[in-house]
Amino acid sequence: MSTPSLRSRLTRGLTAGTVLASLAGGLAACGGDSDAATTTDSAAGTVTVGALSNGAAKEATLKVAEVKSISAELPKSIAKSGTLEIGVGFLPAGSPPLGYVGSDQKTLTGSETDIARLVAAVLGLKPELKNSTWENLFIGLDSGKVDVAFSNVTDTEERKAKYEFASYREDNLGFAVKASNSWNFEGNYENLADKTVAVGAGTNQERILLEWKKKLAAEGKKALTVKYFQDNNSTYLALAAGKIDAYLAPNPSVAYQVSSTKGSAKAVRNAGTYSGAGSSLQGLIAATAKKNSGLAKPLADAINYLIKNGQYAKWLAAWNLSNEAVAKSEVNPPGLPVTDS
Repeated sequence: MSTPSLRSRLTRGLTAGTVLASLAGGLAACGGDSDAATTTDSAAGTVTVGALSNGAAKEATLKVAEVKSISAELPKSIAKSGTLEIGVGFLPAGSPPLGYVGSDQKTLTGSETDIARLVAAVLGLKPELKNSTWENLFIGLDSGKVDVAFSNVTDTEERKAKYEFASYREDNLGFAVKASNSWNFEGNYENLADKTVAVGAGTNQERILLEWKKKLAAEGKKALTVKYFQDNNSTYLALAAGKIDAYLAPNPSVAYQVSSTKGSAKAVRNAGTYSGAGSSLQGLIAATAKKNSGLAKPLADAINYLIKNGQYAKWLAAWNLSNEAVAKSEVNPPGLPVTDS
Protein backbone atom coordinates (compact mmCIF):
# COMPACT_ATOMS: atom_id res chain seq x y z
CA MET A 1 0.00 0.00 0.00
CA SER A 2 1.36 3.43 -0.87
CA THR A 3 2.17 5.72 2.04
CA PRO A 4 -0.10 8.81 2.19
CA SER A 5 1.45 12.24 2.54
CA LEU A 6 2.00 13.63 6.01
CA ARG A 7 -0.55 16.37 5.36
CA SER A 8 -3.23 13.83 4.40
CA ARG A 9 -2.48 11.77 7.50
CA LEU A 10 -2.71 14.77 9.78
CA THR A 11 -6.02 15.91 8.40
CA ARG A 12 -7.78 12.58 8.24
CA GLY A 13 -10.87 12.32 10.36
CA LEU A 14 -12.72 9.37 11.82
CA THR A 15 -16.47 9.14 12.26
CA ALA A 16 -17.35 7.05 15.28
CA GLY A 17 -20.57 5.22 16.04
CA THR A 18 -23.43 6.41 18.12
CA VAL A 19 -23.23 7.16 21.81
CA LEU A 20 -22.11 4.39 24.15
CA ALA A 21 -23.55 4.33 27.63
CA SER A 22 -21.31 5.06 30.61
CA LEU A 23 -18.83 2.36 31.53
CA ALA A 24 -19.16 3.07 35.23
CA GLY A 25 -19.57 -0.65 35.84
CA GLY A 26 -16.29 -0.96 33.99
CA LEU A 27 -13.95 -3.84 33.78
CA ALA A 28 -12.68 -5.76 36.75
CA ALA A 29 -10.23 -4.24 39.18
CA CYS A 30 -6.92 -3.02 37.82
CA GLY A 31 -3.82 -5.16 37.69
CA GLY A 32 -3.43 -8.78 36.72
CA ASP A 33 -5.82 -10.06 34.12
CA SER A 34 -9.39 -11.19 33.73
CA ASP A 35 -10.89 -14.33 32.25
CA ALA A 36 -14.47 -13.06 32.55
CA ALA A 37 -16.77 -13.88 29.65
CA THR A 38 -14.84 -13.08 26.51
CA THR A 39 -16.79 -14.27 23.50
CA THR A 40 -20.28 -14.07 22.12
CA ASP A 41 -22.11 -17.10 20.82
CA SER A 42 -21.93 -17.63 17.07
CA ALA A 43 -23.22 -20.45 14.94
CA ALA A 44 -20.66 -22.80 13.43
CA GLY A 45 -18.93 -21.14 10.49
CA THR A 46 -19.91 -17.62 11.54
CA VAL A 47 -18.52 -14.83 13.73
CA THR A 48 -20.69 -11.99 15.02
CA VAL A 49 -18.95 -8.62 15.17
CA GLY A 50 -20.18 -5.49 16.92
CA ALA A 51 -22.23 -7.50 19.42
CA LEU A 52 -23.15 -5.99 22.81
CA SER A 53 -21.57 -2.69 21.74
CA ASN A 54 -24.31 -0.50 23.26
CA GLY A 55 -24.63 1.42 20.01
CA ALA A 56 -20.92 1.93 19.28
CA ALA A 57 -21.06 -0.53 16.38
CA LYS A 58 -23.53 -2.04 13.95
CA GLU A 59 -23.80 -5.76 14.65
CA ALA A 60 -23.10 -8.09 11.73
CA THR A 61 -22.79 -11.86 11.45
CA LEU A 62 -20.02 -12.88 9.05
CA LYS A 63 -19.45 -16.24 7.39
CA VAL A 64 -15.93 -17.46 8.12
CA ALA A 65 -14.51 -20.93 8.64
CA GLU A 66 -11.15 -22.66 8.89
CA VAL A 67 -8.87 -22.45 5.85
CA LYS A 68 -6.81 -25.63 5.97
CA SER A 69 -3.93 -24.28 3.87
CA ILE A 70 -3.46 -21.48 6.40
CA SER A 71 -4.05 -23.44 9.61
CA ALA A 72 -1.41 -25.91 8.38
CA GLU A 73 1.16 -23.13 8.88
CA LEU A 74 0.55 -22.93 12.63
CA PRO A 75 3.21 -24.03 15.12
CA LYS A 76 2.46 -27.64 16.06
CA SER A 77 1.92 -26.87 19.73
CA ILE A 78 -0.82 -24.34 19.01
CA ALA A 79 -2.45 -26.46 16.31
CA LYS A 80 -2.53 -29.41 18.72
CA SER A 81 -4.06 -27.32 21.53
CA GLY A 82 -6.92 -26.20 19.28
CA THR A 83 -6.96 -22.84 21.08
CA LEU A 84 -5.54 -19.40 20.34
CA GLU A 85 -4.73 -17.58 23.60
CA ILE A 86 -5.34 -13.92 22.78
CA GLY A 87 -4.12 -11.06 24.95
CA VAL A 88 -5.88 -7.69 25.11
CA GLY A 89 -4.77 -4.85 27.39
CA PHE A 90 -7.93 -2.96 28.29
CA LEU A 91 -8.01 -3.13 32.09
CA PRO A 92 -8.96 -1.33 34.26
CA ALA A 93 -11.73 0.65 32.52
CA GLY A 94 -11.76 -0.26 28.83
CA SER A 95 -11.09 1.82 25.74
CA PRO A 96 -14.08 1.99 23.38
CA PRO A 97 -14.31 1.26 20.52
CA LEU A 98 -11.14 -0.86 20.77
CA GLY A 99 -12.00 -3.06 23.74
CA TYR A 100 -14.39 -2.80 26.71
CA VAL A 101 -17.08 -4.64 28.64
CA GLY A 102 -20.28 -4.91 26.62
CA SER A 103 -23.89 -4.13 27.43
CA ASP A 104 -24.31 -7.39 29.38
CA GLN A 105 -21.70 -6.08 31.87
CA LYS A 106 -19.50 -9.17 31.50
CA THR A 107 -18.54 -9.88 27.89
CA LEU A 108 -15.56 -8.25 26.22
CA THR A 109 -16.47 -6.50 23.00
CA GLY A 110 -14.70 -4.06 20.69
CA SER A 111 -13.00 -3.83 17.33
CA GLU A 112 -9.82 -5.54 18.56
CA THR A 113 -11.55 -8.52 20.12
CA ASP A 114 -13.63 -8.98 16.96
CA ILE A 115 -10.69 -9.08 14.53
CA ALA A 116 -8.98 -11.53 16.90
CA ARG A 117 -11.99 -13.87 16.78
CA LEU A 118 -12.19 -13.62 12.98
CA VAL A 119 -8.53 -14.56 12.64
CA ALA A 120 -8.94 -17.46 15.07
CA ALA A 121 -11.84 -18.76 12.95
CA VAL A 122 -9.70 -18.79 9.79
CA LEU A 123 -7.01 -20.66 11.73
CA GLY A 124 -9.54 -23.23 12.97
CA LEU A 125 -8.82 -22.35 16.61
CA LYS A 126 -11.02 -21.56 19.58
CA PRO A 127 -10.39 -17.94 20.66
CA GLU A 128 -9.65 -17.45 24.35
CA LEU A 129 -9.43 -13.77 25.27
CA LYS A 130 -7.41 -12.75 28.31
CA ASN A 131 -7.83 -9.14 29.40
CA SER A 132 -5.09 -7.39 31.36
CA THR A 133 -3.50 -4.02 31.96
CA TRP A 134 -1.32 -2.68 29.14
CA GLU A 135 1.89 -3.56 30.99
CA ASN A 136 0.74 -7.11 31.74
CA LEU A 137 -0.21 -7.62 28.10
CA PHE A 138 3.47 -7.82 27.18
CA ILE A 139 4.34 -9.85 30.27
CA GLY A 140 1.75 -12.35 29.05
CA LEU A 141 3.45 -12.55 25.66
CA ASP A 142 6.90 -12.90 27.21
CA SER A 143 5.80 -15.65 29.58
CA GLY A 144 3.78 -17.58 27.01
CA LYS A 145 0.53 -17.06 28.88
CA VAL A 146 -0.91 -15.68 25.64
CA ASP A 147 0.05 -16.56 22.08
CA VAL A 148 -0.77 -13.25 20.42
CA ALA A 149 -1.91 -9.75 21.30
CA PHE A 150 -4.68 -7.96 19.42
CA SER A 151 -4.72 -4.74 21.40
CA ASN A 152 -4.01 -1.72 19.19
CA VAL A 153 -0.28 -2.49 19.37
CA THR A 154 1.87 -0.29 17.14
CA ASP A 155 4.57 -1.91 15.01
CA THR A 156 7.89 -0.35 16.10
CA GLU A 157 11.48 -1.22 15.32
CA GLU A 158 12.28 -1.26 19.03
CA ARG A 159 9.58 -3.85 19.73
CA LYS A 160 10.93 -6.09 16.98
CA ALA A 161 13.79 -7.02 19.30
CA LYS A 162 11.27 -9.16 21.22
CA TYR A 163 8.18 -9.52 19.03
CA GLU A 164 7.00 -10.28 15.49
CA PHE A 165 4.09 -8.57 13.77
CA ALA A 166 1.26 -9.07 11.29
CA SER A 167 -0.26 -5.69 10.41
CA TYR A 168 -4.03 -5.18 10.10
CA ARG A 169 -4.95 -1.50 10.52
CA GLU A 170 -3.47 1.96 10.11
CA ASP A 171 -2.22 3.56 13.32
CA ASN A 172 -3.08 7.19 13.89
CA LEU A 173 -3.05 9.19 17.11
CA GLY A 174 -5.34 12.07 18.04
CA PHE A 175 -5.28 15.02 20.43
CA ALA A 176 -8.51 15.28 22.44
CA VAL A 177 -9.22 18.77 23.79
CA LYS A 178 -12.26 20.48 25.28
CA ALA A 179 -14.69 21.52 22.56
CA SER A 180 -14.31 25.13 23.70
CA ASN A 181 -10.51 25.02 23.32
CA SER A 182 -9.33 26.65 20.08
CA TRP A 183 -5.82 25.13 20.22
CA ASN A 184 -4.75 22.89 17.33
CA PHE A 185 -1.73 20.63 16.94
CA GLU A 186 -1.31 21.34 13.20
CA GLY A 187 1.32 18.62 12.86
CA ASN A 188 3.87 20.75 14.69
CA TYR A 189 5.33 19.64 18.03
CA GLU A 190 6.33 23.24 18.76
CA ASN A 191 2.64 23.98 19.33
CA LEU A 192 2.90 21.82 22.47
CA ALA A 193 5.18 24.31 24.25
CA ASP A 194 3.67 25.41 27.58
CA LYS A 195 0.90 22.79 27.32
CA THR A 196 -0.03 20.00 29.73
CA VAL A 197 -0.81 16.78 27.88
CA ALA A 198 -1.93 13.41 29.26
CA VAL A 199 -0.84 10.10 27.75
CA GLY A 200 -1.00 6.40 28.61
CA ALA A 201 2.10 5.02 30.33
CA GLY A 202 4.14 2.50 28.35
CA THR A 203 2.41 3.30 25.07
CA ASN A 204 3.83 4.24 21.70
CA GLN A 205 2.22 7.67 21.97
CA GLU A 206 4.00 8.23 25.28
CA ARG A 207 7.33 7.62 23.58
CA ILE A 208 6.50 10.12 20.83
CA LEU A 209 5.28 12.72 23.32
CA LEU A 210 8.41 12.40 25.49
CA GLU A 211 10.61 12.86 22.41
CA TRP A 212 8.77 16.09 21.66
CA LYS A 213 9.27 17.16 25.28
CA LYS A 214 13.03 16.63 24.91
CA LYS A 215 13.14 18.58 21.65
CA LEU A 216 11.31 21.55 23.15
CA ALA A 217 13.69 21.58 26.11
CA ALA A 218 16.74 21.38 23.84
CA GLU A 219 15.40 24.30 21.82
CA GLY A 220 14.90 26.40 24.93
CA LYS A 221 11.14 26.66 24.43
CA LYS A 222 8.50 26.66 27.16
CA ALA A 223 8.16 23.26 28.76
CA LEU A 224 5.70 20.55 27.77
CA THR A 225 4.24 18.93 30.88
CA VAL A 226 3.27 15.25 30.58
CA LYS A 227 0.71 13.76 32.98
CA TYR A 228 -0.62 10.25 33.60
CA PHE A 229 -3.96 9.00 34.89
CA GLN A 230 -5.23 5.55 35.85
CA ASP A 231 -7.64 5.14 32.95
CA ASN A 232 -9.55 6.90 30.17
CA ASN A 233 -12.39 7.95 32.46
CA SER A 234 -10.00 9.69 34.86
CA THR A 235 -8.19 11.36 31.98
CA TYR A 236 -11.33 12.80 30.43
CA LEU A 237 -12.53 14.02 33.84
CA ALA A 238 -9.21 15.87 34.17
CA LEU A 239 -9.67 17.32 30.69
CA ALA A 240 -13.19 18.53 31.52
CA ALA A 241 -11.90 20.10 34.76
CA GLY A 242 -9.14 21.97 32.95
CA LYS A 243 -6.34 20.06 34.71
CA ILE A 244 -4.82 19.16 31.33
CA ASP A 245 -4.90 20.87 27.95
CA ALA A 246 -5.04 17.74 25.79
CA TYR A 247 -4.94 13.95 25.76
CA LEU A 248 -2.85 12.12 23.16
CA ALA A 249 -4.53 8.75 22.50
CA PRO A 250 -5.37 6.30 19.69
CA ASN A 251 -7.40 8.17 17.09
CA PRO A 252 -10.35 5.70 17.18
CA SER A 253 -10.70 6.29 20.92
CA VAL A 254 -10.60 10.06 20.49
CA ALA A 255 -13.15 9.91 17.67
CA TYR A 256 -15.44 7.81 19.84
CA GLN A 257 -15.17 10.32 22.67
CA VAL A 258 -15.94 13.21 20.31
CA SER A 259 -19.11 11.44 19.15
CA SER A 260 -20.27 10.30 22.58
CA THR A 261 -19.85 13.67 24.31
CA LYS A 262 -21.25 15.89 21.56
CA GLY A 263 -23.58 18.54 22.96
CA SER A 264 -22.74 17.77 26.59
CA ALA A 265 -20.86 19.79 29.20
CA LYS A 266 -17.93 17.39 28.71
CA ALA A 267 -17.83 17.75 24.92
CA VAL A 268 -14.42 17.25 23.31
CA ARG A 269 -13.04 17.66 19.81
CA ASN A 270 -10.05 16.30 17.92
CA ALA A 271 -7.35 18.98 17.68
CA GLY A 272 -5.20 17.07 15.20
CA THR A 273 -3.86 13.65 14.30
CA TYR A 274 -0.40 12.18 13.85
CA SER A 275 0.94 8.92 12.41
CA GLY A 276 1.88 6.40 15.06
CA ALA A 277 5.14 5.74 13.17
CA GLY A 278 6.39 9.30 13.25
CA SER A 279 6.79 12.08 10.74
CA SER A 280 7.83 10.10 7.66
CA LEU A 281 5.99 6.77 7.86
CA GLN A 282 2.37 5.65 8.15
CA GLY A 283 2.00 3.81 11.45
CA LEU A 284 0.51 0.33 11.52
CA ILE A 285 -1.38 -1.62 14.17
CA ALA A 286 -0.37 -5.27 14.22
CA ALA A 287 -1.09 -8.63 15.76
CA THR A 288 1.87 -9.18 18.06
CA ALA A 289 3.53 -12.49 18.95
CA LYS A 290 6.77 -13.47 20.62
CA LYS A 291 9.74 -13.26 18.23
CA ASN A 292 10.44 -16.51 16.38
CA SER A 293 7.12 -17.97 17.54
CA GLY A 294 6.21 -18.90 13.99
CA LEU A 295 2.87 -17.12 14.30
CA ALA A 296 3.38 -13.95 12.26
CA LYS A 297 3.00 -15.61 8.83
CA PRO A 298 -0.18 -17.62 9.56
CA LEU A 299 -1.66 -14.54 11.25
CA ALA A 300 -0.89 -12.37 8.22
CA ASP A 301 -2.21 -15.02 5.83
CA ALA A 302 -5.43 -15.27 7.84
CA ILE A 303 -5.87 -11.49 7.78
CA ASN A 304 -5.21 -11.39 4.04
CA TYR A 305 -7.82 -14.11 3.54
CA LEU A 306 -10.32 -11.93 5.43
CA ILE A 307 -9.33 -8.91 3.31
CA LYS A 308 -9.68 -10.83 0.03
CA ASN A 309 -13.04 -12.35 0.94
CA GLY A 310 -14.71 -9.22 2.31
CA GLN A 311 -15.06 -10.03 6.01
CA TYR A 312 -12.30 -7.55 6.88
CA ALA A 313 -14.11 -4.62 5.25
CA LYS A 314 -17.36 -5.59 6.99
CA TRP A 315 -15.56 -5.74 10.35
CA LEU A 316 -14.14 -2.24 9.87
CA ALA A 317 -17.48 -0.88 8.71
CA ALA A 318 -19.25 -2.36 11.74
CA TRP A 319 -16.96 -0.34 14.01
CA ASN A 320 -16.83 2.81 11.83
CA LEU A 321 -13.11 2.31 11.16
CA SER A 322 -13.16 1.92 7.37
CA ASN A 323 -10.76 4.82 6.84
CA GLU A 324 -8.05 2.94 8.76
CA ALA A 325 -8.05 -0.04 6.36
CA VAL A 326 -4.84 -1.52 4.95
CA ALA A 327 -4.58 -3.08 1.50
CA LYS A 328 -2.79 -6.14 2.85
CA SER A 329 -1.32 -7.60 6.02
CA GLU A 330 2.47 -7.65 6.11
CA VAL A 331 4.87 -9.61 8.28
CA ASN A 332 7.17 -7.24 10.20
CA PRO A 333 6.63 -4.17 7.98
CA PRO A 334 8.72 -1.03 8.66
CA GLY A 335 7.66 0.49 11.97
CA LEU A 336 8.37 3.53 14.10
CA PRO A 337 12.16 4.00 13.94
CA VAL A 338 14.12 3.75 17.16
CA THR A 339 15.04 7.45 17.17
CA ASP A 340 12.38 9.08 14.96
CA SER A 341 9.32 10.77 16.45
